[in-house]
Amino acid sequence: MGGESGLKSREVSTMIKQGFIPDPTLSFSPSRTFSPPPSSTRPSQTLSQTHSHTQTLFDMMSEEHKFSDDKRRKAQDRLSKLLREPALREGGDVRLTVVGRDGLRVSMEVRKSVLADKSRFFAEKLRCDGAVSHSVEISDCDDVEVYVEAVVLMHCEDLKARLRSMGDGVPKVLSLLKVSAAIMFDLGVVSCLEYLESIPWTEDEQEEVISQLEHLQIHDSATEVLYRVSSDPSTADRADDIFLNLISGVLQAKDDKARREMKALLSRLLKENAPNDSSRLDVSKDTLYHLCHKCISSLLLCLSEATNGDERPDRAVVMSDITREADNIQWIVDILIGKKMGEEFVEIWAEQKELATLHSKVPTVYRHEISRITAQLCIGIGRGHILVPKEIRFSLLSTWLEALYEDFGWMRRASRAVDRKLVEDGLSQTILTLPLLQQQTVLLNWFDRFLNKGDDCPNIQKAFEIWWRRAFIRQYSAEPDNSQLQITLSDYPS
Repeated sequence: MGGESGLKSREVSTMIKQGFIPDPTLSFSPSRTFSPPPSSTRPSQTLSQTHSHTQTLFDMMSEEHKFSDDKRRKAQDRLSKLLREPALREGGDVRLTVVGRDGLRVSMEVRKSVLADKSRFFAEKLRCDGAVSHSVEISDCDDVEVYVEAVVLMHCEDLKARLRSMGDGVPKVLSLLKVSAAIMFDLGVVSCLEYLESIPWTEDEQEEVISQLEHLQIHDSATEVLYRVSSDPSTADRADDIFLNLISGVLQAKDDKARREMKALLSRLLKENAPNDSSRLDVSKDTLYHLCHKCISSLLLCLSEATNGDERPDRAVVMSDITREADNIQWIVDILIGKKMGEEFVEIWAEQKELATLHSKVPTVYRHEISRITAQLCIGIGRGHILVPKEIRFSLLSTWLEALYEDFGWMRRASRAVDRKLVEDGLSQTILTLPLLQQQTVLLNWFDRFLNKGDDCPNIQKAFEIWWRRAFIRQYSAEPDNSQLQITLSDYPS
């Protein structure tokens, strides 16, 4: 690099803002000093307290200053290394100065022909007659190092190799892409995009890549990069088929451990699809109910085989299939409730009279998973997550409550996943949503059963207490209101 005395008379001065012209009130001057806020110390404060507070403030300022100095020193080391690149050591006929917002200033001599050939911005700014030298200043930069790196990149024959050798990954390439776009360095833009398309991203980097490319709107090659995170419009039409195949695969899986893992994975991923975000692809209600009907049919077949009276060698397999199909239904119902689509299933389950009859003929050890479906629905209704008419709520209990009572002891002993209190609260709340006479029918039946079964019966005495108070203590009579609403019409004065 030569001195400024070696420059010719004509100068071209320009300013390139990364992100273009910023609000001047946000600029930072290195000469600006820190002024502590006015003291609010009361006269009664002791000298030692004031000294301690001041010392702490000075310590904080000292640490911040030390961190800033260390960061600046590392940046200067990297810049020194860049300025020793062969392309910048050869000198040239343009003095290029890059000034950062933090006051960091770097000058280098480069060839006008390279700047003009590689950058449409420089080609425009350096267009003049005669062999004269120029001085160009790029001011108010976010990152001086990236601008210098972009100039080095202009002198490289193999840009991809240069990007690879930097080893700084996605953040650095995005910064170079932004600068290359600002100075209209088209080859740099294309190279950065090709590099981004080739390397893996973390999820955080992915968000930054999408944000940058959408903001810059720079090149058709950006579309190639975004193919990694966007799909062909026709994919939306196939999405439901994909979801159907995935869920069906889990329902039919041979390996129990893998099945549990994939159930958990799909449940987590499906919950990420916010139900109020219509732009996201999601499994459809029709697909989920198609699978529900399929699982119920399979469960009905298994129960029929288990109760036909024949001692078959594969009876143990049939019993295992009952547990498996019940677990499948629980999983899909959980998805339905999570997506606020569970109302239709309550009605479907309430109508399974044949299934409930066959259920009573199978040993409890094999059938109790079926009663967990009923408990699941009562919890959903009790929490207000499932909204169905009172006729359907009563029908559900009429069909399945007896089975739930019979299986409750096995449910709570055999499965750690069953929360007794949760089931009892859900059942209580479901019963209390019924008309008072239906509450009475259900709760009087429970009273007799609880006396005989004890802990093997759900304890819903809180619901019993509430019903008792409603029926006998805080009686409410819906008397007709004979008062008449009087409406007087009059003209509004004009």
